[in-house]
Amino acid sequence: MSPQSWFLSATLCTLLSLFAVPSEQGAAQFWRFDDEKVGELPRGFSSEAGEWKVVAKPSGGGKALAQWAHSARPVFNVALIRDTSYRDVEVSVELKADAGKIDQGGGLVWRARDGKNYYIARYNPLENNLRVYKVVDGVRTQLGTADAPGDRGWHALRIAMAGSLIECFFDGRKHLEARDGTFSDAGMIGTWTKADAQTLFDNLSVKNLSNTR
Repeated sequence: MSPQSWFLSATLCTLLSLFAVPSEQGAAQFWRFDDEKVGELPRGFSSEAGEWKVVAKPSGGGKALAQWAHSARPVFNVALIRDTSYRDVEVSVELKADAGKIDQGGGLVWRARDGKNYYIARYNPLENNLRVYKVVDGVRTQLGTADAPGDRGWHALRIAMAGSLIECFFDGRKHLEARDGTFSDAGMIGTWTKADAQTLFDNLSVKNLSNTR
């Protein structure tokens, strides 16, 4: 290699090191819905079951994602974000139970293979509890439960899963943890309600907890 070629190669390597892409660990994505069209599904979302659309918040102050269907008792209303793929992950959302006689509230989906295989943590103000489940081929199995206050105000739900350990936080306080190895690969994240639970979701975020997705 000539001195000139060596110099150019060394210079290029130096420049690339200055602009190197950092590890994705700790990188976050956010969905706040204010730039989405009312009455439509947010960009990148897939409605697996239920009626998911962007609505104006009843009290003003922007927009939110809503599940508005009155589905039958056994139906899990699921919306997935198709271009997401996370294994060790932290997901958070603010949610507000708006209506529902059979069921109320809702929650977060992660490591989803599709609309029938995933983990779900959900808050239900009718039952005054927070629970985490796995759903395999549409069949739900409870992994943990904890008491949580029941009302229709806005609440913050956050989950973190690393390896087989699941931790669930409600309004900033850890309420429960569980372990399960059913879904060990990366998967999609999303939102969830059951039956006729009509719920608003806002300020959804996801953070990668590992070096790779």
